Amino acid sequence: MPIDWDAKVIGPLENVFGEPATYLPAVGTAYAITGVFDSAYKDVTLIDIGIEANAVQPVLGVRASAFRVPPLQGDAVRITSVGKLFLVRDVRPDGHGWIKLMLADTGNP
Repeated sequence: MPIDWDAKVIGPLENVFGEPATYLPAVGTAYAITGVFDSAYKDVTLIDIGIEANAVQPVLGVRASAFRVPPLQGDAVRITSVGKLFLVRDVRPDGHGWIKLMLADTGNP
């Protein structure tokens, strides 16, 4: 029997840690979403055996079902709790219904 990731994991996670945001696709109309925001997510990339590169950047985790169309690099999202606009630098789906949006701070509210 397959695991219902949305019902068992993603939905409860969003209910506890989610916060409101506004998604602004490059093409189309802005709309409300709920996501889990981390202003200082540490992204580790293995360059060579034993050598890592670290980058700290803002990230927003969102249920894939929250999007009207798949999110794209170049879209934007306004995080209500910090009052800032971010650009989507990378879109990373996890294969279970969760998408991690790697963000870049625009410096604009």
